[in-house]
Amino acid sequence: MKSLIAAAFLILITYSFTACKSSSADGPNTFCDTACLTDTIKFKGDNKLEPVVYITSKDCKADSIIWSYNGMGTFRKTSFDDLIGRSANINKDFIRCYFNNADIAWIMYNDCETERGFQIKLPYDKSQNVSPKGSGINNIDPKFSIADNLVVHTDSGNLFIEDMSTGKKATMTFGEALDLDYSALHTVIDSVNITNTRAWAKVLIGKEWKVIEKNITLE
Repeated sequence: MKSLIAAAFLILITYSFTACKSSSADGPNTFCDTACLTDTIKFKGDNKLEPVVYITSKDCKADSIIWSYNGMGTFRKTSFDDLIGRSANINKDFIRCYFNNADIAWIMYNDCETERGFQIKLPYDKSQNVSPKGSGINNIDPKFSIADNLVVHTDSGNLFIEDMSTGKKATMTFGEALDLDYSALHTVIDSVNITNTRAWAKVLIGKEWKVIEKNITLE
């Protein structure tokens, strides 16, 4: 009898852990796992000054961003609370860092709880401010095809495209403002395909899905 009780208890414990791990299935359909983030995420650029970006964790979520380079003499630091009002639910396999020499680093990630895309511009020059955006369209999402040197965000009426290596920009308008929830982009922006010369998007305008495309010039 004791062995039966022990076996039943073991099954109950196993089910409890499985249920906890799979709880995100009851929320939004996400493309990245909301597993606990425990290790520091580290990025290093290939510039001779060896710029670095570190993302530290606390209570299973991303907590702070630290960045510097050899000879900078200090580390810059900011918290996700200061940038977006809360810590970030990040999966280390669904985050990108793009280095523009040792001048600027861009962090691009999608929050695994909400799928919302974020982009954070990190200047190494201490006189320049950090610039976060919470309306990112990132190629981390498999339905968003975007050239690796480009960063793209929306204001619900336009796509804003920037070459991270040069700062040159282009815009494509949807023609009207979309009823857009940044935490559920795919309900209105199904997919995009953006290169350095052309922008394409499938969007919901009214009750009809439409394809909008445009040749672009980054300038």
